[in-house]
Amino acid sequence: MSFDLLNIGAAGVRANSELLQTTSKNIANLNTKGYIRERTEHGTMIGGMVGRGETVRLLNQFAQQQLNRDISNQSYYEQFVTEASRVDTLFAQDSNSLSKSINSMFNNLQSAINLPSSTTNRSLFMTGAQGLVDQMDRLSGIVVDQNSIVNEQLDIFSEEANNLVQKISELNKQVASKSALNLNNVDHSVLNERDQAIKELAELVDIETLDGENGEKLVFLGTGDALVMQGGAFNLFAMKGNPDPNHKELILDIKDKNVVQLELDSGSLKGKIGGLLAFRDEVLIPAQNQLGQIGLALADAFNQQNRLGMDLDGNIGGDIFKIPTVGGFAYSENTGTAALTATLEPGRGNELPATDFQVTYTSATTVEITAVDAKGNPIGTPTTGNIAGGVITGTGDYFGLQMNVTGSGATGDRFLVKLNQQAATGLELATQRPEALALASPIRTEKSADNNGTATISAGVVTDTDPTTSAFTAGTPPTLNDGPYTLTKTANANEYTLTSNSGTTHTFTAPADGKDILSGVGAAPAPFDNLGFTFDIEGTPNTGDSFEISFNTGGFDDNRNGAALDGLKSSDLVRQNVESTGSTESHKTFNEAYADIVTGVGVITNQAKTNGAAFEALANQSSAWFESLSGVNLDEEAANLLRFQQSYSASAQVISAARTVFDTLLSAAR
Repeated sequence: MSFDLLNIGAAGVRANSELLQTTSKNIANLNTKGYIRERTEHGTMIGGMVGRGETVRLLNQFAQQQLNRDISNQSYYEQFVTEASRVDTLFAQDSNSLSKSINSMFNNLQSAINLPSSTTNRSLFMTGAQGLVDQMDRLSGIVVDQNSIVNEQLDIFSEEANNLVQKISELNKQVASKSALNLNNVDHSVLNERDQAIKELAELVDIETLDGENGEKLVFLGTGDALVMQGGAFNLFAMKGNPDPNHKELILDIKDKNVVQLELDSGSLKGKIGGLLAFRDEVLIPAQNQLGQIGLALADAFNQQNRLGMDLDGNIGGDIFKIPTVGGFAYSENTGTAALTATLEPGRGNELPATDFQVTYTSATTVEITAVDAKGNPIGTPTTGNIAGGVITGTGDYFGLQMNVTGSGATGDRFLVKLNQQAATGLELATQRPEALALASPIRTEKSADNNGTATISAGVVTDTDPTTSAFTAGTPPTLNDGPYTLTKTANANEYTLTSNSGTTHTFTAPADGKDILSGVGAAPAPFDNLGFTFDIEGTPNTGDSFEISFNTGGFDDNRNGAALDGLKSSDLVRQNVESTGSTESHKTFNEAYADIVTGVGVITNQAKTNGAAFEALANQSSAWFESLSGVNLDEEAANLLRFQQSYSASAQVISAARTVFDTLLSAAR
């Protein structure tokens, strides 16, 4: 009996000693990062004695996996909101407002219009125009700086992810080497360290885990791509910019194998890395494209209208802004020798959408032009173009692009054109001379003093001043080719005769409403075939009434073209999207387009904040679920400590009782 008591007491002391050790370990690791609470469990042996205990980690794998998923989503939105809020604040500041610079330039233009012969007022306009260019460059610089920050963080986070992937693989090897004999041989600290590494990796990218052989953990991206595989094999992340080296994409590089690198779906990565990529693709790139689009549309519209006027030197107006030319980025897979440059075709700024463009060779002499989003996905319907003389030409929607190629392209070769992104920082003034502002119209109209009817002639509208396609000459000063012209009413209804200075005549029927009179000229012989201007006749002319159209020599106090320049501010000239038509309903004014940038960034940021708050709540809930089993509860452990201490003391008393009984038996035997 005493022998049984002694064994039972000894087993109890040993068991409670193990329980006290486990409890003490839990209490000591209360603040240890990644520690999983442990519990020692004992079995019952024959004779009522306590068997050897087995210490296990209290871990709910379902809770752990759910926590990792929620951590990935929470980290994704935290990173996104952090970056987007900074840009939202910068764009919302009044000092950074592009609308303020646009309004300032047009206000200075209005001052010049009020006194068109004043070089001082014209100088104020040039100052405002330079201020607009500087503001475009400043805003674009903000976006470029943020993009550099994104690239730097992507490099850091991808390196962290690689270190964690390698760490998990090494820990897997340690686990496999021990668990091949017995899983109980694996030190729990190794398992805790591996679980913590997996959790930290989940903060960077979305991952899923599976149990492998010999206790290994296989890790996969949410996209299905493998990171940590069986037997210690693993893949690493890499950053690569193709074709734009400044636009880095996350790729998966298969370690120690001669295989093609796998491109990852950045939209499914989640975690901090996914948040950075999403911020760049949804906020930075669209904002920079929209900025460049506004700048190009404004510069092109202003240049085209200024060319239709007469400057203070008496010459036909030229460009105020210099439209940049950019080089197309060639993809690394290209096999041909072709190189591509792109700019905006004059007069087609309102056709340019706020996107990038991909040009793909479909043969040696044909290409396909496609608008693409920030991720390179095609938008809308591609356009086919032909290469002739190094110039891409054709019909259809060319998005306002003017592209030239050199060298020979192979079928399948691709180029990425980022005209909008590069234009925001590349826009410049083409001239600093205030005299270059063409406020006057190059034509003047007047009716003959001998007219008997009630008809009057409008001031006229100039539509083309190119010497090769209009009646304007390229001389200094310019004139009207074989002008001035005389318009005379014939006896027939709505019929007029147009006579040049040399006496050449052409009789035509004008519109009955007297609007756009020269639209009735039709297929007229030279010099009436392409005059480059038109006008209206209001009232009723009598037979023989005449009107003269001449070059506006010395008309420096004229501000008719200035009024047309000022009208650009309220004109719908910024294309909204790729699918839009050429109608004004699908376009916006410059200020409206900029307001869309600010509003769009704000809306996306607020949506991310809302989603982030939701996923933070989910992560907290998952964390509470996980900690309820795996976390150390100090109150519970303290209670266990007292309970096991008492049990230990009681077991010691059993041993003491057994010794007393044994001593009594010995004494009786003597």
